[in-house]
Amino acid sequence: QVQFVESGGGLVQPGGSLRLSCAASGFTFSRYVMSWYRQAPGKERELVAGIAFTGTSTNYPDSVKGRFTISRDNTKNTVYLQMNSLKPEDTAVYYCSAGDQWGPIYWGQGTQVTVSS
Repeated sequence: QVQFVESGGGLVQPGGSLRLSCAASGFTFSRYVMSWYRQAPGKERELVAGIAFTGTSTNYPDSVKGRFTISRDNTKNTVYLQMNSLKPEDTAVYYCSAGDQWGPIYWGQGTQVTVSS
């Protein structure tokens, strides 16, 4: 049974930082591309970071490039998202996902991130 345990979300002031974690089980973690997506109210879910099997390749949209960093620890079956210089427009529910080169296959339950003063 595929399971994800996401943590690290919360309320932070603009300019602050958060680190999200997603611990996975029920599948061979090291064989999957891991990604973080987010969905704000009234908007479509969007990719914010992706990382290849071994962690040697990552990708980010321009909206978070230079502020967010994705990493993974295949020994712990965990993917992380370090978010710095947060902005109010980063407010959303953040989801981790496991998939392949064509997109996500499994989804986490989501964790709320709110950036507000």
